[in-house]
Amino acid sequence: MNYSRIALAALGAFVAYMAIGSIVFVSLPALKREFGKFPAVYRDHKGQMSHMPLGMAAMLLSLVVLAVLFAMIHPAGAGMEDGAVFGALIGLYALGSFVIHNHVNLNIGVKVTLYSGLAYFAEWTVVGIVISLIYKPA
Repeated sequence: MNYSRIALAALGAFVAYMAIGSIVFVSLPALKREFGKFPAVYRDHKGQMSHMPLGMAAMLLSLVVLAVLFAMIHPAGAGMEDGAVFGALIGLYALGSFVIHNHVNLNIGVKVTLYSGLAYFAEWTVVGIVISLIYKPA
């Protein structure tokens, strides 16, 4: 495994994840409105921003793990298509383990679940592509 490329892939994936998330929330104000309908469940903007450093650190750790998994699955490196498949699989995992799981356990609406499911699936697919474009074997 190429550890410096794993670190670069994780960093690139982190930038992509944060950018896609920002773009989704800016371009889809309906998503922000839907989350706003559940103030007992989701923090307001100020509350989210006060916890953002912890969330960013946790996301970076998660992306390092994904970059390592990608390197283990594709020790010789892989192309964009393999990265998209990897990302889509992570997206499907997130749908089941996070998005739908939250819909079952939290008092949130179907629209929030659908919006967040689409957003996370897109983010994880892009993350997989970015990792595949950056990670190369030693």
